[in-house]
Amino acid sequence: MKIKLNEQPVELHDEGTVFDVRDRFKPDADVVILNGAPVNKDCAISDGDEVVLIQRGEEPSREELEALMAARHTPGVHKRVKEASVGIAGLGGLGSAIAIALTRTGVGRLVLADFDIVEPSNLNRQQYFVDQLGQPKTEALAENLRRINPYVRVETHRVRLDASNVSEVFADVEVLVEAFDAPDAKTMLLESFATAFPDKPIVMASGLAGHGPGSTIQVRKLGSQIYVIGDMESAAQPGRGLMAPRVGIAAHLQANTVLRLLLGEEGE
Repeated sequence: MKIKLNEQPVELHDEGTVFDVRDRFKPDADVVILNGAPVNKDCAISDGDEVVLIQRGEEPSREELEALMAARHTPGVHKRVKEASVGIAGLGGLGSAIAIALTRTGVGRLVLADFDIVEPSNLNRQQYFVDQLGQPKTEALAENLRRINPYVRVETHRVRLDASNVSEVFADVEVLVEAFDAPDAKTMLLESFATAFPDKPIVMASGLAGHGPGSTIQVRKLGSQIYVIGDMESAAQPGRGLMAPRVGIAAHLQANTVLRLLLGEEGE
């Protein structure tokens, strides 16, 4: 009988129960999941069943964690993204959410740049916690990403990006994500990166303030290597602030565009 145990194929030479599997392979497991549902009572297992054994507080090995996290990926996706390197300029509402999405996707290396600290006003939309107030965003986000997947390589740069350092900080990324608020900073980043790396794509955002319909946030391709996510109109202003739902839609569309670029699907 063949089953999947923590997403790895295992052959059992006799019939048994799910607790038999636990006692044989991971007797200290606190949680037993059979075919996607936690079980509290012993029951028989059948050919093709999927069993996940979890010991609370234990950090899985790299191989086990990757197998479990990639279990719902399309075949071949994890191998490609594991080899990828992505840069994120700005770690606010967009950048912090994009980093988390790419970490959960399994992107192998993230290069994060921001000079700012976590402030109370950030908590309405940014992926930080109250006990991280006052910390540099680079340090706080790297800590949060490690809690999700400690095997993603996170390179941080606590620096104010300008035309003199963009090409150095993001020298070896495959895709760059722009996640700034200020229009002049967006322009500087685009010009600096495109000049240094004309063949590398940059994924930007424009127009995501307020609480208008999420359907107006779209992906637009401008030129050969520029992708802009947003409605191109809704700038933050008095009476129309930046709020978690709409910022989150844009951030995840940016992350999805990065994934499609890494897989060679965007721009087809």
